[in-house]
Amino acid sequence: MLKPITVAISLALLPTVPAMAASGDAWAEFAQEVEQGCLGATEGMLENARAIADPFGSEAYGLAIVSGEVGDGQQASILCVFDKQSKAVQVGGELPITVTPNP
Repeated sequence: MLKPITVAISLALLPTVPAMAASGDAWAEFAQEVEQGCLGATEGMLENARAIADPFGSEAYGLAIVSGEVGDGQQASILCVFDKQSKAVQVGGELPITVTPNP
């Protein structure tokens, strides 16, 4: 019985790291950084490219979709992943955008 109490007291005495909530401005700045990184990584792949970032991303990555023209007026999108720690950017291949009529 003494052991669980000792563990509980030890854990209570550990220094705690205050949780810091990011401000709206910080998240907007992060999304801008992801968008710019993804546009840079896809430069030359799409014409008239535009990026839209997930406002928060995942725990470890910023996420975005870059869309633009691939020729003959065809539209395509590219998935982009931005490593939050290293700032490295990786992109997937072109995914054609097709519009299908609703039934």
